[in-house]
Amino acid sequence: MNPTLLRQVWAIVEATQAPHLLNLDDAHLVQSLLRQFSIQQPLNSEEMKLISSYLHSRVSLIRDLASDRLAVPA
Repeated sequence: MNPTLLRQVWAIVEATQAPHLLNLDDAHLVQSLLRQFSIQQPLNSEEMKLISSYLHSRVSLIRDLASDRLAVPA
């Protein structure tokens, strides 16, 4: 995955509300993030597969980051 796509993926993760990330099962979490990503930037099928695979491999990290955001008082 190129660095630009990678930065965009993590920007979307950070912009998504933590409770939303924590309340979805793994498959719906990935689908939700992919949907948000494709709204910002159209994806071809290869990019969609690549990002989907990457997100599936990072679900635990995404949940950990969302939990940390909820634990830190604003």
